[in-house]
Amino acid sequence: MADTDNMKEAKNYYPEIPQRSELFFLKGSNSYDWGMKNRLARIFSPVSGKTVMLAFDHGYFQGPTTGLERVDISILPLVPQADALMLTRGILRTIIPASTQKPIVMRASGGPSILKELSNEHQAVDMEDAVRMNVCAVAVQVFIGGEYETQSIVNMTRLVDAGMRCGIPTLGVTAVGREITRDARYIGLAVRMCAELGATFVKTYFVPGFETVTAACPVPIVIAGGKKLPELDALKMAHDAISQGASGVDMGRNIFQAEAPVAMLQAVRKVVHENMPPEHAFELYQDLKNAPAMA
Repeated sequence: MADTDNMKEAKNYYPEIPQRSELFFLKGSNSYDWGMKNRLARIFSPVSGKTVMLAFDHGYFQGPTTGLERVDISILPLVPQADALMLTRGILRTIIPASTQKPIVMRASGGPSILKELSNEHQAVDMEDAVRMNVCAVAVQVFIGGEYETQSIVNMTRLVDAGMRCGIPTLGVTAVGREITRDARYIGLAVRMCAELGATFVKTYFVPGFETVTAACPVPIVIAGGKKLPELDALKMAHDAISQGASGVDMGRNIFQAEAPVAMLQAVRKVVHENMPPEHAFELYQDLKNAPAMA
């Protein structure tokens, strides 16, 4: 125990300097507690305010889709270039090394396969398991306009409530039904509902008029990559989304189904974090693809 008689008198109080309280850098996130903010700051770069998430959770309803037949072979080489990994708990436990420092966004809803009504999802992961696996966020599909719309909303709100108790963010993922037009009016409705009901951030599709979607959503939006596009088109989509207010991308098929996945991921990073024009990013992709290390 310290000898109080020999302790130096404290004197560096700096009463003339007010204590600084830093505002959190992410849209709509300043009121969260420290743990929630810390996890978000691992997913999103505090420097750029953006993220490049790598999505490979498709197997939870599609099975071994093209490019994900062997996740250990196709995905692990991409991990160093991603800001965050979006995946299922099965793949996390069986494939991803526990030594990784990459933040995990874990799929927490599921149920039907592509052979059934996709909107009939339920919460498929307990928040206790998410905490046990040290994830930085959980992701839940929300089917606005789908047959099981209300059920999917309740799935999300239950995870939001559990996440608030644990300091784990919830990503609301908007899904578009077969009969619904994918336009700014619908996407704006879907993301706003997710945000209003507690989603910490939202994943949705890029559409014409996207600036109205981001303007009306009080939380960060990341765009889905969607179906495989030519590499230049995918880079243009990412650039347009960022320029219209998106806080990042969550790409899967446009990365792991590319001819040179590592090169494509590096090019996407340049667009998202450095605002590189898509044409320049495509040139970078071509150079990296043709370099000996990418062969």
